[in-house]
Amino acid sequence: MIKYAANAFLAIKISYINEVANLCDEIGADVHVVAKTLGTDGRISPKFLHPGPGFGGSCFPKDTKALVEIAKKYNIDMATVTAAIETNIFQRKRMLNKLNDLLDNDLKGKIIAVLGLAFKQETDDVRESPAIEIITGIHDKGGIIKAYDPIANDSMKEIFPALDFKSSWYEAVEGSDAAVIMTEWNEFRSMDLEKLKNLMSQPVVLDTRNILNVSELKRLEFKFDNVGHRVA
Repeated sequence: MIKYAANAFLAIKISYINEVANLCDEIGADVHVVAKTLGTDGRISPKFLHPGPGFGGSCFPKDTKALVEIAKKYNIDMATVTAAIETNIFQRKRMLNKLNDLLDNDLKGKIIAVLGLAFKQETDDVRESPAIEIITGIHDKGGIIKAYDPIANDSMKEIFPALDFKSSWYEAVEGSDAAVIMTEWNEFRSMDLEKLKNLMSQPVVLDTRNILNVSELKRLEFKFDNVGHRVA
């Protein structure tokens, strides 16, 4: 019970900051400023206040669902946890919609580099990874996918054996119509954006982890989107 309750609480926190980020998108605010300020409040703390494509992995999705199901047996409505699960599903769909908008609602025949396959950095675990939904969505819309992760390529091959896996981000983005950052790996944080632009067929980037420098993206005239952090 303690593990379920703890993980559900953290999942709620993630879904909450994602909803705040979505609002920031619409009103022109910066979710990083909001999250940083919230995190200074000792009652809240800055941990798990990082907007993105939604939570994944082996624990949060499983434990939130388990807590809801256990509660149902005792006629308890875990409405807040259920809402966090629903927001997580919505957030993944929102990322695909953002990509679709960047490419003028036409992914058919477009080459998309998906950078990051693990559900978070420093692991090869792709269970419930948001990258699964983005890959599936791109494929369903007729897009051509080139995928790269520093250590999770083999794990994702078990789910998508026919996917075109690359051995570096350079290979993945070369000739691509758009790049989508799905995992916050340090090598993506430090990527040379000018080199990225020169390798791509057009400079279009969806940064679902808010790890790229917005001012630099604007200076280099990228067409880009992220999660509530478009303000330089």
